[in-house]
Amino acid sequence: MQRDPLIVGNIVGDIVDYFDASARLRVSYNNREITIGSELRPSHVANQPTVQITGQSRSLYTLVMVDPDAPSPSDPWKREYLHWLVTDIPEGVDVSHGNEVVSYERPRPTAGIHRFAFVLFRQTVQQVIYAPGCRANFNTRDFTAFYSLGAPAAAAYFNCQREGSCGGRRYR
Repeated sequence: MQRDPLIVGNIVGDIVDYFDASARLRVSYNNREITIGSELRPSHVANQPTVQITGQSRSLYTLVMVDPDAPSPSDPWKREYLHWLVTDIPEGVDVSHGNEVVSYERPRPTAGIHRFAFVLFRQTVQQVIYAPGCRANFNTRDFTAFYSLGAPAAAAYFNCQREGSCGGRRYR
């Protein structure tokens, strides 16, 4: 029996509740598509990724990118740290066609191995979504409840640690 990597990586649980995917989310850095749970270095993710969505035709989507392990996995008191927020992304095109509410901030983990999660929501209506007051202590569940976004349509994540570090993430 294959276990869901979003559950194994605690993306489901720490950031979102369990959901059934209704879209496909492709995230690529430097023309290299990430696989769920892959290991990337900060130098690999310095530039904004290409993100493509395949889902329901004529739908709009909202993308949230967060670090639930900020400032360190052993003491994530800034959980969740918002790295990117884009709304009104049309299905079938790159995220650059959406409305960037919070600009991309490259991952710069200082301690431990951090998970960087991309969570995609299908919008039921086009609406104005405002940037939060700060990036630290963002809460994906509260955000989606406030804007009535519902369950995620798709999610992906990668692991990242500072350059020169070694080791791997252990799962419970």
